[in-house]
Amino acid sequence: MAKKHEPFVIGDVSVTAGTQLSVKLPAAKLYNDTPMDLHVEVFHGTKPGPTLLVCAAIHGDELNGIEICRRLLGRVNAKTLTGTLLVVPIVNVFGFIQQSRYLPDRRDLNRCFPGSAKGALASRLAYLFSSMLVKRATHIVDLHTGAIHRENLPQIRCDTDDETMLAMANAFGAPVVMSSKARDGSMRGYANSLNIPCILYEAGEALRFSDISIKSGLSGVLNVMRCIGMLKGKVKATHSVNASRSYWVRSEADGLVNIKLKLGERVSKGQVLANIVNPLGGEPFSLLAPTDGIIIGNSNIPVTNEGEALFHIAQFSGDEIEIINDNLDDFMQEYA
Repeated sequence: MAKKHEPFVIGDVSVTAGTQLSVKLPAAKLYNDTPMDLHVEVFHGTKPGPTLLVCAAIHGDELNGIEICRRLLGRVNAKTLTGTLLVVPIVNVFGFIQQSRYLPDRRDLNRCFPGSAKGALASRLAYLFSSMLVKRATHIVDLHTGAIHRENLPQIRCDTDDETMLAMANAFGAPVVMSSKARDGSMRGYANSLNIPCILYEAGEALRFSDISIKSGLSGVLNVMRCIGMLKGKVKATHSVNASRSYWVRSEADGLVNIKLKLGERVSKGQVLANIVNPLGGEPFSLLAPTDGIIIGNSNIPVTNEGEALFHIAQFSGDEIEIINDNLDDFMQEYA
């Protein structure tokens, strides 16, 4: 006889097996006494299994993840689900309202984990999220975009030395997997300290929707759910290649930026990435690629000062540069 799946209790709400329920966790209040809630969509499956937390907008201006979560809600049925899915489309509700990366006190929520019940606003929100959701999860997918005016090629960042995280990353199917240790104070770092595998998806730009980033992100989350046994079906063939390292190419002059290569393009050592020109005329300065690689991030502002980061280049070992080049073509065709 199959083991009965007990209700999932969150806050003062009990979610019975085979049901979906919207739960609102009181977070704080605005200055005018308007309450702000942390909205959690709970899918409690009919069979016991993993508890996957999918969250977005820890930085309030990162919108692609919110749309991924919205579409995910329409693709999951609690009656056919194994385990429990927790979806939080907007973690930083304050930043989202203000279209800002930060909280009203200018703190970065993703540097405040695990937080404190008696701290300032950022610390209290981090504590609520940590205690009510992170600690309940067995696996986590954290959805992000690039910062404002910076765009990222869809990529996964995680500790690739961890077998579970690497399996989740490869199942997700983003073109690039970056080996990345979590930063102190980040939600991912806190989860990893509890031995909860957490992968971070980076794609697109803040305050902008990217159709490719959203489509591939939704497909990736569903693939992870299949990988850890929450959904039936095979994991789709992946396009992922692990990068050996990455670095930013910084401007070596001041002026206007005429970009020659775009996001996702392959670069060769010594190739011109951009010409930087004086708006009043004169000879251009050619910014060259220091190594072979793939452009996985870039600035979208066509003006620069010396020292500003313009291109994020990932390097790949051996024949993997050829593989990632071919896989990117397939990836773009599938999700464009």
